[in-house]
Amino acid sequence: MELYVVIGILLLGVIIFLFLRKGEPQRPAPGRERAPEPTPSAKKKSEPPPPPKRTGAEALPGESVRPPAAPSARPPTASVPPPQVAVSAPPPGERQLAVQNLRRGLAKSRSDEGFFGRLKALLGGKKTLDAGLATEIEEVLLSSDVGVETANLLLERVRQGLEKGDLADPEKVWDALREQALAALAVEGRTGGIQPIAKPTVVLFVGVNGAGKTTSIGKLATKLTAQGHKVVLAAGDTFRAAAVQQLIVWGQRVGCEVVRGKDGADPGSVVFDAIKKAQESGADVVLADTAGRLHTKQNLMAEMKKIAKTAEKALPDAPHEILLVMDATTGQNALAQAREFKEALPITGIVLTKLDGTAKGGVVLGIASRLALPVRLVGLGERAEDLREFSPSEFVEALLGRDEAS
Repeated sequence: MELYVVIGILLLGVIIFLFLRKGEPQRPAPGRERAPEPTPSAKKKSEPPPPPKRTGAEALPGESVRPPAAPSARPPTASVPPPQVAVSAPPPGERQLAVQNLRRGLAKSRSDEGFFGRLKALLGGKKTLDAGLATEIEEVLLSSDVGVETANLLLERVRQGLEKGDLADPEKVWDALREQALAALAVEGRTGGIQPIAKPTVVLFVGVNGAGKTTSIGKLATKLTAQGHKVVLAAGDTFRAAAVQQLIVWGQRVGCEVVRGKDGADPGSVVFDAIKKAQESGADVVLADTAGRLHTKQNLMAEMKKIAKTAEKALPDAPHEILLVMDATTGQNALAQAREFKEALPITGIVLTKLDGTAKGGVVLGIASRLALPVRLVGLGERAEDLREFSPSEFVEALLGRDEAS
């Protein structure tokens, strides 16, 4: 009996011992310590980051789309203000840059002996303005190849204002001249540079000898190619081997295909072949050169009409543009020639070259007004980028703007 009691007490003690030991933290055996359990933050660091969710424009097929994050409505917390840094003036806008570039090209016209310089000296030296001022301004305009009709147009408001006393100071006279100059340039027709309006768009260049047709074509091809257009050049001046070679050099430089014929070949056939080549290759623009011709040579003017008709046979509605190239240094002497070209062909615009070589920048006003044709491009230097799209407002500001920073 006593033996059973002793055994029962021992069993009870073992049970109590085991129960108490179970509640104690487990200690690893010496030499077999386990690494501590990683904390939640450590687990996040060890796990690879989930792939970013893209927005609708960036999502791949089958990938979830993350909508753009909405802006937080909570205002930013206050922080230490950043140190004050001197901020430079913002760069001038595109229009200001265009005006500045034009002014550099019109440096001769804006010089003391040029169109603008002479007007500035005339108006700047006047303390009182009277009706006689209009006569003095007219002399400057006529000597700058503006022409009688255009000069009268420019001075119409000035004369009326001086007679009524409305133009009491030189600045108002400048404003009146700028306003009338814009009116002289506001003629109907396409404006700006050449933009493809068909595939391909055919542009025919015409004009007298030495006006700069071939060079203008090369420069324009450079600009169009830089804009991503594929251009084909037609060497339609088959009477001058130098013109053909010059166009080939431009084509190699720009990366344009040049279609040429044999010496003395029919220029119409060259233009026809160039249009067909452009259609086959998917080109955007065909720039066609032609031989220079005087307005007194009726046979050459008739040949020009034939070239235009041949282009239409190759492609309906071609040529889409016929640009008359004129040398600005010849001034009013080119007007008689230009009138004959306008009567023979549907001219769509004027390319005025060598404008940087004359102090008579007012010639642009006379040419546009008298011919009732828009000036499309102007040449202000030898580089390709010096062939610029013409903007009447930018040109008037560059030529007649008094403040160099304007």
